[in-house]
Amino acid sequence: MTELTLYSGRPQGDDALGRLKKELDTYDLLDQLNIPYFRVDHPAVDTIAECSQIDELLGVSICKNLFLTNAQKSKFYLLAMPGDKKFRTAVLSKQIGSSRLSFAGPESLLELLDLTPGSVSVLGLRNDPSCRVQLLLDRDVIQGQKYFGCHPCINTSSLRLATEDLLNIFLPHTGHSPIIVDL
Repeated sequence: MTELTLYSGRPQGDDALGRLKKELDTYDLLDQLNIPYFRVDHPAVDTIAECSQIDELLGVSICKNLFLTNAQKSKFYLLAMPGDKKFRTAVLSKQIGSSRLSFAGPESLLELLDLTPGSVSVLGLRNDPSCRVQLLLDRDVIQGQKYFGCHPCINTSSLRLATEDLLNIFLPHTGHSPIIVDL
């Protein structure tokens, strides 16, 4: 990966040119809510394994984000968990009382959160005003964690924001109440 730089806040001037509207809208909302954040711009990353240099510069690990659905495709879940944890469907299904969870398709991801595979982020919940997606947070990504790492709805930038701001400002603003799970 090329040389990376840590920035405070949104891209400015020429650096903002060519960015997707959904990324800029994410910064607008964070700024509107007075949530400070640090940002690293980088080549597109599609896996947690590709994030190690980004994590080091941000000082926090980017969460693994999985977009899931039940067998009937009537309930949708966004799971944020530590990148180094193994996802066990049966363990999660039992905790949330849903049988046969599977990965939801890219069409549902785009329709419900305006996100694409590789860019799944808790910040995408800003695009779900009817709260059709239930947020699931693994206890390890929030308990005792000062910071939360995620993408700003695109996988060419990564952010670090205070976990407290995510839980007490951002999520209440979107109307989403997380279910805390232990994986």
